[in-house]
Amino acid sequence: MLVNIEPIERDDVESAVRLIEAGTLSAGVENVERIDEYWEAALETRHRRGDVLVARVDGEVVGVCQVMVFRHFQHTGGWCAEVESVYVRDDLRSRGVGTRLLEAAEALARSRGCYRIQLTSRNVRLDAHRFYLRRGFAQTSQGFKKPLGD
Repeated sequence: MLVNIEPIERDDVESAVRLIEAGTLSAGVENVERIDEYWEAALETRHRRGDVLVARVDGEVVGVCQVMVFRHFQHTGGWCAEVESVYVRDDLRSRGVGTRLLEAAEALARSRGCYRIQLTSRNVRLDAHRFYLRRGFAQTSQGFKKPLGD
């Protein structure tokens, strides 16, 4: 199976949002009607040296991830990459799509001079944890999140 990884384009946004919607643990949060806002987020990510990447198989978007690049107030203000929103279509998991996305994310981070790439994964996503460990990520920290509600 040939998997192509590319920066997201405006026409990819609806498919990418539907992938996230299908795989999220936070039902009802995504809104495919608000494509412009997702596109604005992608453009802002790109403007700040990162990108949203999509995986395509036979021209169809089957995976997505966001790579945010920022200056860290450590390592002498070094550049760091944070990977978020990693989703692969359910029927194509364990077929190399996620690996290709992470490879592209790492290549982007390296090209931006990042000294580290990091990500978080929800505690219940044990398969994802095993996947990240196999891809060279180390489980070094415990993450915490606090919703800033309405």
